Amino acid sequence: MEKKKYYMTTAIAYTSGKPHIGNTYEIVLADAIARYKRSQGYDVFFQTGTDEHGQKIELKAQEAGVTPKEYVDNVAGQVKDIWKMMNSSHDKFIRTTDADHEREVQKIFKKLYEQGDIYKGSYEGLYCTPCESFWTESQLVDGKCPDCGREVKPAKEEAYFFKMSKYADRLTRHINTHPEFIQPVSRKNEMMNNFLLPGLQDLCVSRTSFKWGIPVDFDDRHVVYVWLDALTNYITGIGYDAEGEGTEQFKKNWPADLHLIGKDIIRFHTIYWPIFLMALGLPLPKQIFGHPWLLQGDGKMSKSKGNVLYADELVDFFGVDAVRFFVLHEMPFDNDGVISWELLVERINSELANTLGNLVNRTISMTNKYFGGTVTDKGAALSAGDAAVDADLKAVVERTPKVVEKKMDDLRVADAITEIFNLFKRCNKYIDETMPWALAKEEEKKERLETVLYNLLESIKSGARQLAPFMPETSEKILAQLGDGKVTEKPEILFARLDMEEVLKKVEELHPPVEESEGAAGSDGASGEDAVIDIEAKPEITFEEFGKMQFQVGEIIACEEVKKSRKLLCSQVKIGSQVKQIVSGIKAHYTPEEMVGKKVMVLVNLKPAKLAGVMSEGMLLCAEDADGNLALVTPEKEMPAGAEIC
Repeated sequence: MEKKKYYMTTAIAYTSGKPHIGNTYEIVLADAIARYKRSQGYDVFFQTGTDEHGQKIELKAQEAGVTPKEYVDNVAGQVKDIWKMMNSSHDKFIRTTDADHEREVQKIFKKLYEQGDIYKGSYEGLYCTPCESFWTESQLVDGKCPDCGREVKPAKEEAYFFKMSKYADRLTRHINTHPEFIQPVSRKNEMMNNFLLPGLQDLCVSRTSFKWGIPVDFDDRHVVYVWLDALTNYITGIGYDAEGEGTEQFKKNWPADLHLIGKDIIRFHTIYWPIFLMALGLPLPKQIFGHPWLLQGDGKMSKSKGNVLYADELVDFFGVDAVRFFVLHEMPFDNDGVISWELLVERINSELANTLGNLVNRTISMTNKYFGGTVTDKGAALSAGDAAVDADLKAVVERTPKVVEKKMDDLRVADAITEIFNLFKRCNKYIDETMPWALAKEEEKKERLETVLYNLLESIKSGARQLAPFMPETSEKILAQLGDGKVTEKPEILFARLDMEEVLKKVEELHPPVEESEGAAGSDGASGEDAVIDIEAKPEITFEEFGKMQFQVGEIIACEEVKKSRKLLCSQVKIGSQVKQIVSGIKAHYTPEEMVGKKVMVLVNLKPAKLAGVMSEGMLLCAEDADGNLALVTPEKEMPAGAEIC
């Protein structure tokens, strides 16, 4: 019987620099899904790769004093090395500088132009170089790029445009009739409400202001704009041909079963990409999953310490499977996850060393001690209670694969791992219930003891086999130690307990704080331990001008994220007997939960303004350090909400 195909992709990594652990999470997540599908009997084709064109890379190469191709070759090599280190089992690694991809992009562009979907015009707008995106004034947040929060600059240039509105109604119908198309549902609602329903603008698909891109072959002043170039990798990588001679691999695998991407690029994949495919006469992918972000932890790490988290460094500390476990297990389905050195140590100790490692170690040790490494199922129960305990363990073993399958079908990978570890926890409880060490003291209970150890070994084997997609090396080690009929004579420690203080000390040694240069604290040459910052002075104001500003103490009684923005929080601030709604660009520094209850300093009489579509009626005062870290300014002593600041 022919296997059912399963074609899945990740977003291709942008080669502007070495990927950090948040970028690496995606390849681990994709690999776990691919491995699981293979274990279910699917014929999986798993593609990943690198996105290598654009103005940002052209500028990075200039800064490095190398050609753009030399620059992306180096970064693509780093990406490949990290993906390999993390045990990614991808079948294809595509680079958008691959000659066959570049040729096909030119053919796609020409096809779309000749059939009237692309036309020539000019673009004038506000351009964000890091995001390589044009914006209108109304789309900006606090006057900055709504995606990354950076500065934008006016730009005007001749360009080719894609007629997005031509296909908008058709895409809307598809999304409404295919509820599984965009996941999670919150991403679907965001795309419909913020982009499709208000109406789509035509999309700029070529540029003339830089050269590092795929040339438009019939108008070589233009290069193909990044999204038309990058998104088409999903079809060029498996042999699509715009002239109609696609490979057997393309015919077999398209449409994709799953595009796995970060939530920040969901718009490009659920609006632009499906419309490109409609224009090419191709079926749409079956599902697009916008996973949440893996965020740096509690603010203890910063650029000044030089310890942004990278996968290779984490692997050096903890091992590949421990890092895989953490990023998969700690990432919720629809909310951002958090990673820090402290959390890693805590989870490794509690889940990997205690729950799993200790279980395997003591089960093997008892099997060797009491039965020379070999046990069989005696089916012995000394009481109805024994039989009930055995039956409950076996029920968990039988139920777990079914629950895991349902979770994986829904892409709830963290929940699937939790179910497997619940099985291991049930095994530990079974040891506590049966007390093998007590059974070993009485000869007449030997068969019961052998039954208990047999049940344990079979249960652990079941859990280890299910663990393989997520922690392949650990699964293999466990199964090798448990053996086929006889356990290993000396169990290997799978995960050693870690000392938190020792780990954090090593981290500090690897990433010492940046030393201040001599005399940096002031003209008197005093070194000083407290950092200081000099900022550009603003024009002087009079006391009367200052007197026009009204500052009061406010108490934050509610706070939530502004859904249209990556940086804004919306707070309800009690000031005296009134409550003002204030929007602040501090989401990267405070969670809504942290904000509630804080006493803050508020500029009360700032003219109200809309930020990302939400009305703001004042301003919270913050301090900012040289690294861009923000801290709310709060009263030194307890003050009532409404107290005047003078």
